[in-house]
Amino acid sequence: MNNVDHVLAAALQLPATERAAVVAELLESLDDLGPADEGVEQAWAEEARRRLAEVDAGTVTPIPWAEARRRILAAANGRRETP
Repeated sequence: MNNVDHVLAAALQLPATERAAVVAELLESLDDLGPADEGVEQAWAEEARRRLAEVDAGTVTPIPWAEARRRILAAANGRRETP
């Protein structure tokens, strides 16, 4: 088992709130990799605004994360899921 496996195994034993804190710290540490591409940041901001506008307009119906995750995993496993 390598260091990553050991850290992951230990982290998975933590309560959900502590795992979330670990994730937040790890993500924050990635900022040290250098400045993000400004164009990418802008594109994601625009995409988020577009999606929020769709929800506000009622043209899309949001689904809970558990349902989205189920559909994503099913698609990754080659199964077609219907809403």
